Amino acid sequence: MQLRLQKCKTSDLELLSKISTQTFSDAFAKDNNPIDFKSYTDLAFSKNTLLDQINNPDSSFYFVYRGIDLVGYFKLNENEAQTDVKLKEAIELERIYVLGNFQNLGIGKWMLNEVKKKGNNKRKKFLWLGVWEENTKAIKFYQTHGFSKFGTHPYNVGNDKQTDWMMRFDFKE
Repeated sequence: MQLRLQKCKTSDLELLSKISTQTFSDAFAKDNNPIDFKSYTDLAFSKNTLLDQINNPDSSFYFVYRGIDLVGYFKLNENEAQTDVKLKEAIELERIYVLGNFQNLGIGKWMLNEVKKKGNNKRKKFLWLGVWEENTKAIKFYQTHGFSKFGTHPYNVGNDKQTDWMMRFDFKE
């Protein structure tokens, strides 16, 4: 399995919006009120929102390709771009998604290892993320890869206030 990263640019906006909406919908649409869900995805994955994020020097999106196939993506935030913590020594993994046809092939593990390398190369002390408390499969995945819960924070999907576990991975010094 030959995987590679490609940092997203403004010219990737259409594709980023499409994969963001598709992967989030595949993962969570069935568990949410359709009106709240559409309200969330229309805003979170709009081209204007994503363009602002791509242009933010403290946020980075990366596409993951397997050969010529786009199989997933992730988003990293530093400094004030972080959705919570906002510590200089931290880096946030805000999004990490693999398209349905490519799940269970080890791609998520590979992506997470790439994220850890990026955080370590930036000399961060820890990597953190938020994961929906009801997403037990993802929680187990992160725990398997060295993350532990250190708190919770609210995550709104439309008008539905949900709770995310905040999980962190500490880099070795």
